Amino acid sequence: MDTLFDKIIKREIPAKIIYEDDQVIAFHDIAPQAPVHFLVVPKKGIRTLADLTEDDKGLAGHILFTAQRLALELGCEEGFRVVMNCNELGGQTVYHIHMHVLGQRQMHWPPG
Repeated sequence: MDTLFDKIIKREIPAKIIYEDDQVIAFHDIAPQAPVHFLVVPKKGIRTLADLTEDDKGLAGHILFTAQRLALELGCEEGFRVVMNCNELGGQTVYHIHMHVLGQRQMHWPPG
């Protein structure tokens, strides 16, 4: 069954896309928690962070590098946070791995 993110990748659901290549798509979060809040989503359907395999190491690095590059392009030079939730207790609600990138506001610890 397709997730929300699969449908965005296939353009079945609109999104404010800010970047796309052959491995990932990045778009603004629909319920932003910071002035800059976007998601980086791999096009490969990996259900949770716990489901990554050895073969996915390059993709995982590409997700992180894309998040960093876009955060800087969107004005987060003073700092930003990246978050990947895993399973229900980790706060995951869409079961297709994705990285949240939040910036342009002060972050606190613990995140909650």
